[in-house]
This record gives sequence, C-alpha cells and structure tokens, in this order.
Amino acid sequence: MLLATLAMFAVQAFAFVDAVSHKPEAYVAADKLTKPAWLIILGIALAAHMLIWSPMSFLNLIGTVAAIVYIVDARPALRALTRR
Repeated sequence: MLLATLAMFAVQAFAFVDAVSHKPEAYVAADKLTKPAWLIILGIALAAHMLIWSPMSFLNLIGTVAAIVYIVDARPALRALTRR
C-alpha cells in the first residue's frame, strides 16, 4: 500500500510541477484548460493526497486520474508548442 501511495503522489507532484513550468499562453494556444484551472485541479489533488495518505481514498483516486489526464493529454500538446 505504501508503494501505491508513493507512486500516486509522485504522479500528482510531477503533473503539478510540469503545469507550473509552462506559460499561460501555451495552454490557450494548445486549446486546453487554462493554466489556473490546471493548477487548481492539480493543486487540490496534491494537497488532498498530502492530507489523506491512503491510496484508496476517493479524492486521491480522482486526483491521480486528473494528473494522468494532464500528463497524457495536455502535456504533449504543451510540449509540442514550446519544444521543451
């Protein structure tokens, strides 16, 4: 269970840090949610995971899904525009 919790936390933290690193204009150009929207979603997910350290918590599962959606959908579009 600890390994699952750490893996979920790592995915959420990676998504949040990556979302912070892109310019707000890139989100609009990529036709994705705005940067503040992604930061709110991922920030709440990360904060909830820090407060509720159980991997099977409903909030942690939703937060991990949101982070995965960011990683597989928004991140490639942002990287294609910024060439990082």
